[in-house]
Amino acid sequence: MKARRLNVSKSLVALAFASVFTLQTTAEACTRVVYLGPNDNIITARSMDWKNDVATNLWVLPRGIERTGETGPNSIKWKAKYGSVVATGYDVSTTDGINEMGLNANLLWLVESEYPVLDKNKPGLTIAAWAQYVLDNFATVAEAVEALEKEPFTVVTDNVPGENRLTTLHLSISDASGDSAIVEYIKGKQVIHHNRDYQVMTNSPQFEQQLALNAYWKSIGGTTMLPGTNRAADRFARASFYVNAIPKEEDSNRALASVFSVIRNASVPFGINTPEEPNISSTRWRVVTDHKRKLYFFESALTPNTFWVDLKKLDFAENTGKVLKLDLGPDQDHTYSGETSGEFKESPAFKFLGIPE
Repeated sequence: MKARRLNVSKSLVALAFASVFTLQTTAEACTRVVYLGPNDNIITARSMDWKNDVATNLWVLPRGIERTGETGPNSIKWKAKYGSVVATGYDVSTTDGINEMGLNANLLWLVESEYPVLDKNKPGLTIAAWAQYVLDNFATVAEAVEALEKEPFTVVTDNVPGENRLTTLHLSISDASGDSAIVEYIKGKQVIHHNRDYQVMTNSPQFEQQLALNAYWKSIGGTTMLPGTNRAADRFARASFYVNAIPKEEDSNRALASVFSVIRNASVPFGINTPEEPNISSTRWRVVTDHKRKLYFFESALTPNTFWVDLKKLDFAENTGKVLKLDLGPDQDHTYSGETSGEFKESPAFKFLGIPE
């Protein structure tokens, strides 16, 4: 069921502002935007902001891979219906990706996330494979939402690799039609916001309150004033304005350039540090998905070039497709250029981080 448009009240806006300032010291941050252009020219972009190297590599995952939810004996099991290209976190999770049908999935930090207690009567799914489950099983946002509304699994989280704190994330999905959905777990309950108009997602506060804040900034007008800090709510307001202010281009490359400009505008300078907030996250990398042309662009903060993967040049077949890896190096400092599908090397598949049996 699609989430209803909110009637924004002064009290809700005040609550949202209070939440933003209460959570402003949160270190991790990311931004995701969806561009709705003419002639099905749909483009999704996201930034990955993290205080340390997230050890990202790119992977090609063909159809037919048998997977488990990695939560012990009562794990959900499935077989990949679609092949995908994904960007990993620590090579133990899928944090971003696109499947061969043009469905895009992104995981972003949300400190307010509270997941249900694992129930022995329902299969579990590690949060590390949450995005991959969507990419493996669905061609469109509508398909994914219909399935997720039935809550076929319980999301199970664990500590961030190398840290003593739980991973708390929310999921955004977009498809080649421009449809969009945001999936969150608030107070242990799944909340799905499904609407083509939900083009932007950042971090705290929860999405409902982000919409309230964005309505406030819309009332001011983006050409009059926009918030300029690296806070999630400020990035949400800037990205929302700019992704709809850029031209609706017929030319795919010009549209792509505009979308890159928007996600760069919402990025955090590399290495930023202030005495008040010594652990501010930097933008480590950006990806831009061209749904129509099935191109997946990657841009690292530490390399001079933007490169891309053309999914149409990859073999996703169950019988002949191979698991392939593009090694991006420490801090994603390996330099690639142009179309890179031929640069991937055959590799054993990475293992999703889960609960030890």
